[in-house]
Amino acid sequence: MALQFTENQWKIFELLMKSETAPDFREIVAGSGVDQPLVTATLAYGQEQGWVIIEEKEREELVMAEDALEQLDKGLPERQVLSILSAEGRIKVRDLVEQIKEKGILLNEVIKWGKARGWLDKEKDEVVLFQAGRDALTIPADDEKAVRLAFTINPQARSLFLDELKAHSIDESAVRELLKNRPGLAKLKPRVFRYMKLSDSGRTALASGVIIVREQNRLSSEDISSGNWKNIVLRKYDVTLEAEKIYPAKIHPLQKIIQQARKAFLEMGFTEVVSPQVESSFWDFDALFQPQDHPARDMQDTFYLSRPAKSKLPEAGVVDRVKQTHENGWETGSKGWGYKWDLERAKNIVLRTHTTATSIRSLNANPKPPRKVFCVGKVFRNEAISYKHLPEFYQVDGIIIDEQANLSTLLGTLKEFYCKMGFDKVKFKPSFFPYTEPSIEVYVYMEHRKQWLEMGGSGIFRPEVTVPFGCNVPVLAWGLGLERLAMMRHGIKDIRELYWSDLDELKEISLCL
Repeated sequence: MALQFTENQWKIFELLMKSETAPDFREIVAGSGVDQPLVTATLAYGQEQGWVIIEEKEREELVMAEDALEQLDKGLPERQVLSILSAEGRIKVRDLVEQIKEKGILLNEVIKWGKARGWLDKEKDEVVLFQAGRDALTIPADDEKAVRLAFTINPQARSLFLDELKAHSIDESAVRELLKNRPGLAKLKPRVFRYMKLSDSGRTALASGVIIVREQNRLSSEDISSGNWKNIVLRKYDVTLEAEKIYPAKIHPLQKIIQQARKAFLEMGFTEVVSPQVESSFWDFDALFQPQDHPARDMQDTFYLSRPAKSKLPEAGVVDRVKQTHENGWETGSKGWGYKWDLERAKNIVLRTHTTATSIRSLNANPKPPRKVFCVGKVFRNEAISYKHLPEFYQVDGIIIDEQANLSTLLGTLKEFYCKMGFDKVKFKPSFFPYTEPSIEVYVYMEHRKQWLEMGGSGIFRPEVTVPFGCNVPVLAWGLGLERLAMMRHGIKDIRELYWSDLDELKEISLCL
């Protein structure tokens, strides 16, 4: 008995009959001219009958940045550093940071990449060039050659699959290794392809005879009057067929976390405050009793501005009290840090490293209890990029000024905040921060990684922080990262995904989480 198919169904099976290779799903849609939902349904039916074999294959797509070749011509960051080192063979970290900061190069990343290649390394406060690094200045590395060749295969489309490189005699593993964790140069995206082919029984069944029927959604008056209705099959309305997805407008997942964090603290009776992202070292460091020789102030950890390079400080009385606290403890009951405090260094301008600068500004503006304030804002640190670290990120910071405030109040407040954010597994560990005592680190359990993830620091401000601003009661303080909350909420394994403008991924993020 001959098989009966509609015109569109036969277009799909006929294409498979004529194909010498197994086409993928997109090739079948393009080759048959049939809508995607009907192709899906027809192939699923063929698979159920044992006529169609569907094979899945994972492929990695290489998507180049628009200026990828220009970046290679200019030289990768580690190669640019090699050129700087080539003169003397070694350079002070501070001097090197000064030379590369305008190029947008992160020293920690360069050292990691250069060390992996055997080109250079960091020894105490210097970066040292090895002989292999000198040789690399004149001889391009094999992986750089491979990447350059890969980029020139299809520069207009700026996209190709890594498994295509073998045909061009290019080392796939070298390209993957060099481009790993360099999203500014190129991204490697996993893709799944489905390939279709007819089974032997399918070819036999289709070759035994096929009747093509005309299928319509409805009958016209002409079909009825002419008698042609006898040769027409009314198309069934299948509600199970895949339809086009409709994506409602939604807030970005990170922005949603930020707004939920604001709402949580507002519901707990806090007042929101703000301060500038460009901050003086006085408010970012000195006012928080952080010594001026603290490692966090070095250029490899903090972004300093060169224009303007200096800022105005608050009234002289506040500055003098902070100065004396650093030098001898002033009236705080402390001995201070015992060094000569530098007024000019306090004027240096930085991109704020924490929103605690906002909290201490607020304390100075009004130190009288009871008060509860919080702020949400972007902070900047010169850190190596990884799955859980970025050089800029959002923090939520807050303080409670109250005569009855204690450590239990702090832990209860933070636990309540994370409960409002949807996380009930919270724990605290003792830690150390220059401006709080006791100091506590906050951890939340990350289900899909099966590990505890540090969210930020907290504690009770030391008298050296509060007394110079006229506050003589306990002040509870905390600074918590928000990107990591977004990672946990949406099951994101790499913090960088929050900043990739991948509309397809953003569309798929659940609306109600």
